[in-house]
Amino acid sequence: MRAIRPLVMTVTVMALATACHSGGTSASGSASVSTSGSQSAGTPGSAASPTGPGTEALATCQTASLRLSVDTSLADGAAGSTYYPIDFTNTSATTCALTGYPGVSFVTAANGTGRQIGAAAQRNPQFGTTVVRLAPGSAAHAWLQVAQAGNYPASSCSPTTAHGLRVYPPNETQAGYIPQDFPACATTTAQVLTIMPVRSGKGTQGVTP
Repeated sequence: MRAIRPLVMTVTVMALATACHSGGTSASGSASVSTSGSQSAGTPGSAASPTGPGTEALATCQTASLRLSVDTSLADGAAGSTYYPIDFTNTSATTCALTGYPGVSFVTAANGTGRQIGAAAQRNPQFGTTVVRLAPGSAAHAWLQVAQAGNYPASSCSPTTAHGLRVYPPNETQAGYIPQDFPACATTTAQVLTIMPVRSGKGTQGVTP
């Protein structure tokens, strides 16, 4: 894990995070939700199957066996964006593995009835993927970069409020949901969300990915 500092955001293009972010946030606490439902919309997470020493017999962590949460108390702001760690906690009795990028999007409601808002999160390609062994009760995380919707002209953003995140763990097509309000853009041309690859443990403020 290394500390990195993100590049500067413009109003039309979201820069990829490259370094330690810092700053405050107006949100506090942690929101979480049990996984549920299957959605065809959005961008499911994907990655190569877990391989390597000690991972040959590990199955990919299934959505139904993961508790998803976003720890807003660790939110960190810099250069027109706020960074939130999405945590994946293994609630099963079996060790499994996560590898790659989750699929993440804003939704109108944090359940199967919620419609996607705007564009799904793009992947930050700067960081390589690693196999994360997830023992029962342990956690992994992926940082979500959320650009400030106010940075975009109203005509190209169509400002709105999202009432949750829809999250596809890597290699899963079943979605989990996290209830949390975010300022959002309804248009798909405003790329508000960027996701980083999964790493072991819970997120640490100021350290990405």
